[in-house]
Amino acid sequence: MSLSDPIGDMITRVKNAQARNHKKVELPSSNFKSKIADILKNEGFIKDFKINSIDKKPTLSLELKYHSGNPVISAFERVSRPGRRIFSSAEGLPKINNGLGIAIVSTPKGVMTDIDARKQRVGGEIICKVF
Repeated sequence: MSLSDPIGDMITRVKNAQARNHKKVELPSSNFKSKIADILKNEGFIKDFKINSIDKKPTLSLELKYHSGNPVISAFERVSRPGRRIFSSAEGLPKINNGLGIAIVSTPKGVMTDIDARKQRVGGEIICKVF
């Protein structure tokens, strides 16, 4: 099965799992998805993630985080889509929820948060926003 938007699929799976209060969500793995998961872990939006290789198909397992029964991720939205790419300079990167959320940006220096991209003065494609 070929997906036209694997990152959008990842976001949808996480939102659906949180709507049903699941502790874990599994999805097909890729290097890009694991970098996004690493950012989500470092920023405190998920507990942990693991990459499992079963039958030569790597799967990414995300351990979701809840606070007082509510999911920590209140909104997880795709910004740049395969049909419409959204790019921004370092100065033009949006502040998400007045600094309470993050935007995940794909830059020439790698995948990073909007805060790190501003510090390194590098722009790129805005992948998604989380708050």
